[in-house]
Amino acid sequence: MNLKKLILILLAMLAIFILSGCAPGSGHSTPENPAGFFTGIWHGWIAPICLIWGIFNDSIRVYEPINTGWWYDFGFYIAIIGGFGGLSLFRKQKKDKV
Repeated sequence: MNLKKLILILLAMLAIFILSGCAPGSGHSTPENPAGFFTGIWHGWIAPICLIWGIFNDSIRVYEPINTGWWYDFGFYIAIIGGFGGLSLFRKQKKDKV
């Protein structure tokens, strides 16, 4: 394994470790400071990871129960539907036929 791949893997693992504190149900949100729109977007993006992680840790959820309501729901929905570009990143562009 070359050095560039090793550094990339280590950086990815570090990012996952740091961002794991932002998972739904991790205790980040409180009744005084509930999860809002941008937190909903983040939780929508990491929902597939949290679904698997929740199997091993009962406190981790896919959806934050302590949230601001409609705005959190809207952000979560936007992220679930859109993702990081959705399927459009994986679709091949069709060549124009004349």
